[in-house]
Amino acid sequence: MAKIKNEQIEIEIAPLKADDRSRWNVLARSYKAFYETELPDKSYDEVWECLLNDHEIFGLGAYLQGNLVGFTHFLFHRIIWMEKACYLQDLFVDETARGYGVARALIEQVAQFALEHDSTKLYWQTRYDNTTARALYDKIANHNGFIRYDYPLN
Repeated sequence: MAKIKNEQIEIEIAPLKADDRSRWNVLARSYKAFYETELPDKSYDEVWECLLNDHEIFGLGAYLQGNLVGFTHFLFHRIIWMEKACYLQDLFVDETARGYGVARALIEQVAQFALEHDSTKLYWQTRYDNTTARALYDKIANHNGFIRYDYPLN
């Protein structure tokens, strides 16, 4: 889909593929650990199956010399006031590949995908204390001041 290249590395951004399963699992578990979230193995299996076969959620990988070093998951949905929005739900880059523009390249590729699918909005959220990610997000997107609340349903 896309390549980013600088004097240090060359990263390819492309859809996740079946061969990525074991490496994606390592990255996905690291991502969930960062957000202090524990999930059963079954959840990872279900998400992986959806990423490859569901056609409602999508996954892109960032590849360094053919090795998966980052990913993003996203989906499309209707917003009452807009026909189609793209929600970037997950974004993670391995510590060894940070600082090279991988996260930005993943976001830009999701934005391109969203435009190609007639979305009118691309948005995401992160924790307020995720200062590293927010430094990038503040450069490339607009923080609109919303705060999210989760109402427990169980």
